[in-house]
Amino acid sequence: MEEPDFWDDPEHSQELMKELKNLKDDKETYENLVSQMEDMETLIEMGYEENDPSLIPEIQEILEQFEADFENIRMKTLLSGEYDKNDAIIKLNAGAGGTESCDWASMLYRMYCRWAEKKGYTLEVLDYLDGDEAGIKSVTVEVHGENAFGYLKSEKGVHRLVRISPFNAAGKRQTSFVSCDVMPDIDEDLDVDIKDDDLRIDTYRSSGAGGQHINKTSSAIRITHLPTGIVVQCQNERSQFQNKDKAMQMLKAKLYLLRQQENMEKLSGIRGEVTDIGWGNQIRSYVLQPYTMVKDHRTNTESGNVDSVLDGNIDPFINGYLKWIALGGKSADAQDE
Repeated sequence: MEEPDFWDDPEHSQELMKELKNLKDDKETYENLVSQMEDMETLIEMGYEENDPSLIPEIQEILEQFEADFENIRMKTLLSGEYDKNDAIIKLNAGAGGTESCDWASMLYRMYCRWAEKKGYTLEVLDYLDGDEAGIKSVTVEVHGENAFGYLKSEKGVHRLVRISPFNAAGKRQTSFVSCDVMPDIDEDLDVDIKDDDLRIDTYRSSGAGGQHINKTSSAIRITHLPTGIVVQCQNERSQFQNKDKAMQMLKAKLYLLRQQENMEKLSGIRGEVTDIGWGNQIRSYVLQPYTMVKDHRTNTESGNVDSVLDGNIDPFINGYLKWIALGGKSADAQDE
């Protein structure tokens, strides 16, 4: 019997080509690191031989690029989860606080969009709900790119903002919360049994940008899994049937991950699990007043440059989380002790 040719399967062929590209990119990164190291060694030797301090800035520039490239490839070695290579689906929900929390949700949405743009990833909005006065009540977006879920799983949890509210005439400090749920986009047919009686399926009119069908038909889908309370929504596809298929795919993935979690010995010890959107549950705080600081409460990673973080420079926090996971949920400082 003739062996099947995997290259004849378009889906499998696409996966193989994607894997081949990733391997080529890793090889190119390694070769660049070797080249940078050799360039630095040559310049250092020239500087000593000619006693020329003017070469120091050039050496420093190469060193900074070397450290950045090395850190990026080292981060990839920490991605060992079953679905780390998959695309990611992020859902942001504004917490209590009305307009202030909705504005905070829009700031986080922009942060993740800028981060994805810097990584060369693409975004697809699956569901979007505007705030009553400003900002976003909720948004679900799919991030397409190599290891998207592996990186973004660090963002799952409650994010807290402290600032002087632009919506408060008295100029008082305001604390706002937004929850971020992150799941992998799993294309495979998962072994998840879902009973029709366990589902409540609602249709509603789509909102926001998306195409000519928006706001004209009730094509958006919201599926509630009654036993667990899990809710998934999709309004981006062109038909109600496509939206339902995508929403069911998301629901299966969430139930599959939940089942995996329940098989662990201590369900309550799962890191990054989304809880109530409020005090005491935040994974990260962003403080704009009276001082500026972003701090991850799991890993103790900090940055004083809040503007840079909100502009999408969150790799130090992602890296800190991956190290934290690799160390069994302990910070590097704690491990050293």
